[in-house]
Amino acid sequence: MLNFTVGPVMSGDVVRAIGSEQVPYFRTPEFSVVMLENERLMLQFAKAPEGSRTVFLTGSGTASMESVVMNVLNTADRAIVVNGGSFGERFVELCQLHRVPHTEIKLDYCQPLTLEHLERVAEDCGSVSPAYSAFLVNMGETSTGVLYDMPMISRFCKEHGLLLVVDAISTFLADEFDMAALGADVMITGSQKALACPPGVSVVVLGPRALQRVEENKEQTMYLSLKSALKNGERGQTPFTPAVQTLLQINQRLKEIESTGGVEAEIARIASLAADFRSKIAGLPFHMATTAPQNGVTALLSPEVPASEVFTGLKDEYGIWICPNGGELRDKIFRVGHLGALTPDDNTTLVNAMKEFLVHRA
Repeated sequence: MLNFTVGPVMSGDVVRAIGSEQVPYFRTPEFSVVMLENERLMLQFAKAPEGSRTVFLTGSGTASMESVVMNVLNTADRAIVVNGGSFGERFVELCQLHRVPHTEIKLDYCQPLTLEHLERVAEDCGSVSPAYSAFLVNMGETSTGVLYDMPMISRFCKEHGLLLVVDAISTFLADEFDMAALGADVMITGSQKALACPPGVSVVVLGPRALQRVEENKEQTMYLSLKSALKNGERGQTPFTPAVQTLLQINQRLKEIESTGGVEAEIARIASLAADFRSKIAGLPFHMATTAPQNGVTALLSPEVPASEVFTGLKDEYGIWICPNGGELRDKIFRVGHLGALTPDDNTTLVNAMKEFLVHRA
């Protein structure tokens, strides 16, 4: 099987081997050392500002998205939310659920965020009561493969004094992200993307302003409490039983990345895989769905063949997984991931399978 989805992705041999071992007891000094190392490396790779902290939650990326909305924001906030697809819509739904006043910047599928979009909202910044206080964005809208312009967003947030919350679930370690330089207050990611581990752990990096908000806000949850997670994290532990094996696998991956050139080398590797794939599909009846693609995923429009048929054909006939879409994009767009233990030779295998599938279908 070859897995070109955007999560879970292909794991390396050593990471998979850890998953086959007996799960160790975790309330030990040894496990605390692992967790403190995980925190250190996450802060390093996110380029987090001094005084930042990392929290590991047992749950998917959505658990961390919800935890941040519940713990960092409150009903006195007024948030701007970029909604350009399924995951932007999720931030909107979370704000609705937790009664955080918000305004959404609604984008068409595959549409980049522009300065004009921000300027339209900026016109309201001085007229609304209370003024906007936070900006929520999925750095990469995974459902369409769009990468948003983070330096532009950063300038906007700094100009208007906004807390910046970034879902980098599909972009961390795949696209450049400098938390301190951007002035980002929160970064969210997950174990099953570029970390190339099994799903089940999501990660929140909190800058000093976000930490202050967590401390000051009234707790609304037990299991997703960042205040509790931060307190336990001081000793390298978690409040409840975590996904122990996945945290050990994350430790292995972080150390692998550190030893092979760090975050810059990993981003370059994934960018090279993406460029290789995009060059190899030239001549096929697929087109890039966006002019602002992420490194970690290529979203392709399929005008001649229903995208769902491409997904099913590759899965059933060739044992290759690509990423389908649902809803109105089901037959329009499919996605090919470039995260995890993939190689240029794997790209060639996929492209050859695509060509053969199209010939047999004709």
